[in-house]
Amino acid sequence: MLGTLTRYLRCMGYDTLSANSFPVGDPKEDTFLLSLAGEEGRVLLTRDHELARRGKNRAVLIRSDDVLDQVRQLTALGLVTPQVVTSRCPLCNGLLSPATVEQVASAATYAPADQVGILFFWCHHCGRLYWQGSHGDDLQQRLSTICSVRFCNSD
Repeated sequence: MLGTLTRYLRCMGYDTLSANSFPVGDPKEDTFLLSLAGEEGRVLLTRDHELARRGKNRAVLIRSDDVLDQVRQLTALGLVTPQVVTSRCPLCNGLLSPATVEQVASAATYAPADQVGILFFWCHHCGRLYWQGSHGDDLQQRLSTICSVRFCNSD
């Protein structure tokens, strides 16, 4: 499964669906995913060789188990730009917008006590609260190492 890659892509601002969101065990799951990718103009990312083969130009076989290598592969293919974009909820894919004072105060999730100068984002779908903190800075640092000339020209 590519759950970690899904969250990374969402943190990079990409509208991303995951097979984890659909019922497990359906023998027609692969056909459904390929059909959905075609209907919605999506690229199917998979570790399954047969599914990638069936998907032809609508599918990409992800070669590595390492998420940074996965993002590096997608960057080399010109499918993504490795930078943090705060527009999608990493958990549910919902759209984020700047949070109001009331939304921050009523958030079910933790919010830092010192909120001076912090821009908060609210997910309209699941109600989670986000802000740019050290986690986002660390993610941007990891992503910034991806597009060095050495990596982007390797494929």
